[in-house]
Parts: sequence; C-alpha cells; structure tokens
Amino acid sequence: MSRYSSDHNYPLSEDKDSHGHEKPIPDVELAHHASVHIVQAADSDHLKRSLSARQVQMIAIGGTIGTGLFLGTGKSLHTGGPASMLIAYSIVGAIVFVTMLCLGEMAAFIPVAGSFCTFVGRFVDDALGFALTWNYWFNDAVSTGSDLVALQLILEYWTDQFPGWALSLIFWVVIMGVNLLAVRFYGELEYWLSLIKVITIIVFIIMSIVVNCGGNKDHQYIGGSNWLIGDAPFVGGIGGFASVFVTASFAYGGTESIAITAGETKNPTKNLPKVVRNVFWRILLFYILSVLLIGLNVPYDYPNLSTKTASTSPFTIVFQMTGAKAAGSVINAVILTSVLSAGNHALFAGARLLYTLGSEGHAPRFFARLNSQQVPWIAVLATGFISGLCFGSSFIGAGQLWTWLQNLVGVSNQLAWLFIGIASIRFRRALKLQGKTHLLPFKNWTYPWGPWIAIVLNAVIILVQGWSCFSPTFAAVDFVSYYVEIPIMFVMYLGWKIIKKTRWVHLEEMDLETDVYTVADEEEEPEKHGARKWFSKVLPWLF
Repeated sequence: MSRYSSDHNYPLSEDKDSHGHEKPIPDVELAHHASVHIVQAADSDHLKRSLSARQVQMIAIGGTIGTGLFLGTGKSLHTGGPASMLIAYSIVGAIVFVTMLCLGEMAAFIPVAGSFCTFVGRFVDDALGFALTWNYWFNDAVSTGSDLVALQLILEYWTDQFPGWALSLIFWVVIMGVNLLAVRFYGELEYWLSLIKVITIIVFIIMSIVVNCGGNKDHQYIGGSNWLIGDAPFVGGIGGFASVFVTASFAYGGTESIAITAGETKNPTKNLPKVVRNVFWRILLFYILSVLLIGLNVPYDYPNLSTKTASTSPFTIVFQMTGAKAAGSVINAVILTSVLSAGNHALFAGARLLYTLGSEGHAPRFFARLNSQQVPWIAVLATGFISGLCFGSSFIGAGQLWTWLQNLVGVSNQLAWLFIGIASIRFRRALKLQGKTHLLPFKNWTYPWGPWIAIVLNAVIILVQGWSCFSPTFAAVDFVSYYVEIPIMFVMYLGWKIIKKTRWVHLEEMDLETDVYTVADEEEEPEKHGARKWFSKVLPWLF
C-alpha cells in the first residue's frame, strides 16, 4: 500500500530533515490528455501488471460471454417466452451499461485488484465492503462451478454414455493450472478463447438471419411466427417474466469483473476507459441482437430446451436448422471452449478477490501470499476447491443444479451492481467536497441520474424476480436460491460492523489519495505485428 504520514495526507519522501524525520511531499499533479493524476507513492498491491491493452480489450469483449448467453438463453426462452426474454435482457443490459460507467470512473482513478468491493469498503462502510467482497468471491467460485456443470449438459448433445463429471474434472484441473501460472498466460489464453467467441457470435447472427428468411432445412420463412404459438410471446405470465431477470443477470454477470484486472493491467488509466466506452456496443451486438434472433427462430417449447435433467443451447439449435450435418457439432464444440473461458475468467476474478480479502485483513493473511510468478496461489486453490464442490454435486441432476447455481450467481451480480451505484454516488460527492473532481481521467456522463436509476431498478428486480417460486405452489429450494444471499449479506455486514465497530465513511474523510495511479512511468507496450496487430486494432474499434 502507499505510505502516508500520520499528520498529513502526503506521501513520505526518502529525504530527511535535520532531525532525521522524513519530509512529507505535497501531491504531484501531472497533466495527461487534459486530465490530472496524483502520483502514486508505491504500487497499490504486489500483483504484477502484465495484462496488455490487447489482452484486456479482448477479455472485456468476450471474456465474460459464456454459459449465461450460450446456454442460459434457453432457460429464459422456455420460462418467459421471446418477448419477456427480449425486454428483460434489454433492461438488465441498460443497468449493466450504467454500472460499468460508474465502475470505470472509479477504477481508472484507483485501479486496485479488489475493484468495486474495495470501493464499497472505502467509500461507504468497511463492513459493507467486507460483506460484498465475500459475497462476490462466493459468486465467482459458484460461477466456475456452474460452468463445470454446464459442460456436462453440453456433452449430452453427443452422448450420455460418457460420465460428464470426468470431463468437468479434466477442465477443472486445466483452469486451475492456468491460473497458477503467471498472469500473462491467463491473459493470452483468454485473448484467443474470447476471439473464438466473438467470431462465433458474429457467424451466429448472420446464420440466424439466413435461417429466419428461409435458409433452413424446411425451406420455410419463419419471420415472427414463434412469437404467436401457444402462450407466446409472454409465457408464464408475470412470474415467467420476472424469472427471466435473474437468468439475464447471470448472463451479463462478469462484465463488472473486468475491473478486477485493474490491479494487473498495464496503464489502467488509459486502457480501462477504452474498455468501458465500448460496453454499449458489446451489449447491443452480443446480447440484445442474439436474444432477439433466438426468440424469432427457436420456439419456447422446443424439446429439451430447459429441463431438470437436460438443457440445449439455442445457438446449437439454430445451427442445426441450417441442415448442415456438422453445423450443430461445430457450434457445440465452440460453446465447450466458451465455457472453459468463462470458468477460467471467474476463477481468476475470485482468486483476486480472496487475495484482496487476505491483504485487507478481511480473511486470513495467508490468502494474500504470492508465488514466484506473483500469483495468489493459495487464493486460487481455495476458490477452485469451492468450485469443485459445486460441480461435484451434479448427481442432483445437472439441469436442476445448474438452474439453482444460476439463480445464486444472478442475484449476487445484482447486489454487486446495486452497491457499485451507491459507491459511485458517494465517490463523486466526496470528490466534489474535497475539490478533486478535475483529477478524474474518465467521467461517468450519466451521473447523477444514471447511478440512481440503476440502484432503484436493481432493488425492484431483486425483490420481484422470485415471483415464480410462490405460484402456483411454494417451491422452498427455488425460494432459497433466489433470496438466501440477502440475509447472508446482512448478517455478514452486521457481524463485521459489531466486531470491528466500523462506521459510515464521512465524505470529508474519504481516502481519495491512496492507490491513485499515474501513467508517468508506464512503459509502452511493444509494437505488435501481423494478425495480432490487426485483431488488437480492428476488433476494439468494431466493438
């Protein structure tokens, strides 16, 4: 952590006065692209900044796309119908966009591995930061486990003779191994896996339009006919509509976790704003357009779209509709790699949060230990262990277990988004009071109305999305999966507040100096050549 004198909010100098005391140095302000930054006295943490702009951009574009989009849209379509799915995904997409603007503003100013969890503790209440960090760490561990369970569902497309748990075990070992290596290996793997997902979705969009216009094995124009069959376009009434929100939140989940890479990103004040600015187009292209085309082409009552024992990806179904024999298998194989990517990303984020918990004294200190590659290896193993327990429970029925895990992760994401909005409002108020608003390298143009809208919408969705577990009969397990995280977070918050006697952070006392980053000494990334240079330049521009 940065070093500061006890009497002044200034970093300490190595020079000493005549009495042998260290001299405080006033803040050094540097102009950079019309923004001013406070010089960081020391590195905010001991993680190595090895993720390049190329890797961070691609991870942001495709790193969080996984089972939620490729597989979860099947459940959304089955339970809510095409109209409910499109509306819910659009609303949640708007929430995520505003949330990312809030988070990007804070992360570019203070790029730490704990990201929004650290911000909530620093800008609101340490007890709330404690509860949120533990909650989100569990979210990432469960996300990794849910991805491993999803592998079993995807494998069933080819055969139900091969034990699914064996494939999950193999993938579990692989992603654990990757996360124990230097972070640049994680970044490079995610770069190429994310690139595959981006290309796949683009191809899917093109093929979906072709299929809808008659380029299918039945040679029939589909149009909007699937919106008029049975109970469509709104299936299950208000309960079906409300239930889609948690699935949509699961699908978008992880978008905010890109800020967790801030502690290991080169030149975060420059690269993180680039990532955030492009979120709108990624949401529109990858989520909204994909969901619209799925609802048009796939009927909500398609066999095995979403059951307790099985689940079929709508992406695979659309490719099957082209009539090409190998198309379904190819897209299913790509989805398999996407699940690996999503699990890898969730494990990375979870390990960094557990590292943050250890380094801030919110968990045993040994979780903050690093190996020779500056990777928090104990945190990786602990997070991976919880993930293993999750997929090890798939004897319940992979489809049913995956639904419950989806609910847990979806609610956890919504809680994170809600508190990011609260932290953002407090952060901006403190900056204004302390006269430091001009220091922001990136500003959230939706402030103040954007964060407030996101907070209200998240609160309403969290409360009403479990409607289906009350009707037609009360489903106790479903109720738990929708609402258990709320009392758990409250108990953790209250317990830590009582034990540590924490208090609400006053605006005038808020720490807006520690960990603030400067680009003054940042090394430029070496020039890239060939295809890598083309991808790194063109894809971020497109998305």
